[in-house]
Amino acid sequence: MKPETLSFYEKVYEVARLIPYGRVTSYGAIANYLGAKRSARLVGYAMNGSHNKDVPAHRVVNRKGLLTGKHHFEGTNLMQQLLESEGIKVKENQIQDFETVFWDPQKHL
Repeated sequence: MKPETLSFYEKVYEVARLIPYGRVTSYGAIANYLGAKRSARLVGYAMNGSHNKDVPAHRVVNRKGLLTGKHHFEGTNLMQQLLESEGIKVKENQIQDFETVFWDPQKHL
């Protein structure tokens, strides 16, 4: 399938798969990169449906670094545990030093 014919969700998954280990991005940053600046919520819906698709959805958070998608992971704190296993500090459901670990696909791709 050619890239231009991929569904929006598949394009979101492609970008998410490129997020480096130990880094995070936001729903809005992915939407902006895909030319759909006002579609952060749609990116969130895509992440909710990414189970069993080999997508590191735990690396996608809201624009303030909050783990707003954590309820879509199995277990009580799985999203936080996955992030912490990559060296990302999380306190009270928010990524610490967010600006340092933030990966912007617009700048890096």
